[in-house]
Amino acid sequence: MSPSWRRYLRIQDLVWLLLFLTLIVIARVMVSLGTENAPSHLATVFLVAFFIVKVLEARIGTILAIVIELALSFGITWDSGDVASSFYLLPLLPVVSAATNFGLRGTILATVAAVAVNFSQIIFIQETEYIPANQYPEFVLKMLWFPLVGFLTYQLAKANREKTLKLEATAKELAGANQSLKEAEAEVRRSERLAALGQLTAGLAHELRNPLGTMKSSAELLTRQVARENEIAKEMAGYIATEVDRTNSLITRFLDFARPQHLKIVPGDITALLDSVVARFERESGAASSVSVYKNYSPDIPKVAFDGELLERALLNLLVNAAQASPAGSVVTIKTKAVETSAGLGVEIAVIDRGSGIDPKHLESIFNPFFTTKSEGVGLGLAIVNKIIDEHGGQIAVESSQGDGSVFRVYLPAVRE
Repeated sequence: MSPSWRRYLRIQDLVWLLLFLTLIVIARVMVSLGTENAPSHLATVFLVAFFIVKVLEARIGTILAIVIELALSFGITWDSGDVASSFYLLPLLPVVSAATNFGLRGTILATVAAVAVNFSQIIFIQETEYIPANQYPEFVLKMLWFPLVGFLTYQLAKANREKTLKLEATAKELAGANQSLKEAEAEVRRSERLAALGQLTAGLAHELRNPLGTMKSSAELLTRQVARENEIAKEMAGYIATEVDRTNSLITRFLDFARPQHLKIVPGDITALLDSVVARFERESGAASSVSVYKNYSPDIPKVAFDGELLERALLNLLVNAAQASPAGSVVTIKTKAVETSAGLGVEIAVIDRGSGIDPKHLESIFNPFFTTKSEGVGLGLAIVNKIIDEHGGQIAVESSQGDGSVFRVYLPAVRE
C-alpha cells in the first residue's frame, strides 16, 4: 500500500471493513434463505452507516460516535426481530469504545444505554406477539454480556493507561539522567581543558616575563638616551614600553587563571559586598558610565562564606560585562534572593542586562578560557569568574535570548548554623 493511501486508510479501518462486510453478507444470506428474523434492506443501510461512523470516530468525536452507534444499533435490532434479533450484541461496540476512552463512569453510562437499547425493543412487540415467561431469564442472561465485556475492557484499558504512564515517567527520568550525564561529561571535559591550559599558561608566563622585563628596560633606556630632536625614535620607544606593559598585564591575567587561589573565606553579608561592587563599578565604569545599576536585594537572604577580594572581583567582572553589552541609558539589575538547592539553602545573585543577548551556539563556550566574541578580548574574564565561583562551592549559569538581554545567575551556599 502506498504512503498516500496509508494516510487515509488505517489498518483498523480495514478490520472494520471486513467485519461489516461479513455482517452485511450474512444478513443478505439470511434473507435469501428465508431465515426467521432476517433483516430487511434497511438494516443493510444501517450497517453501512455504522461502519462509516466507526471509521470517522476519531474525527467526529467519540461521544457523538457512541450516541450515533447506539441509535443505529437500535434500528438494526428493531429491523431484524426485536428482542429475538441476531444482532443484539452490536451495541457492545459503543460500550467497548466508552470503556477504552472514558474510564469507569463512561463504561457504566454506555453499558446502561446499550442494555436499554435492547430492552426497549419490548415496547415495539406487536400485540399478537409475546415473550414466554420462561424466556425472560435467557433474555436477561444475554444482557449480562454487556456489563461483563464493558468492565473487562475498562480493566484492560486502565492497565494499559497505567503502563503507559509508567513508561512515560521512566522515559522522563531517563531523559533527565541522560541530560545530567551530558552536563557532567561537559564539566569534566572543561575541567580537563582548564587544568591543561593552566599548566601551559603558568609555564609560558614565567618564561615570557624575563625577556619582557629586558625589553621594557631597554625601551626606557632608549627613551632617555635618544636625542630630543629624534621624535620618531622616542615614539617608537614609547610604543615598545606600552606594549610590554599590556603584555605583562595579559600574563598577570593568565597567572591569575592558572595558579591555585588561596581563599580567605569568612562568613559575611553578601549585600554589603554587592554595594561595594556597585560603588567600585561606578567609580571605574569609564565607557559604561551611561548605564545605571538597579539594586533589587531580598531582605531575608542568609549569610554566605566568601573571600571578599576574589568574589568582589568576579561579580565586578559580571557587572562590567553586563554594562558593556547594554545600550546607552539602559539599566543593569542586580537581584538577590534565597533559594533551595540540592546542597541546601543558598543565595542566588542575578546580574541582568537588556543588551543584545548571546548567540545560542556560544552559550556552552562562554566559560571556556580564551573564548571571546569581543574584537579586543582575551577570553579569560568569564573563565576566571567561573573558577572563583567554583572554588567558593557555588555555581554559575547563564540564560540569554538574542535581542532580549542576558541573565547571569551565581549560586552560593549559605553558612550552616
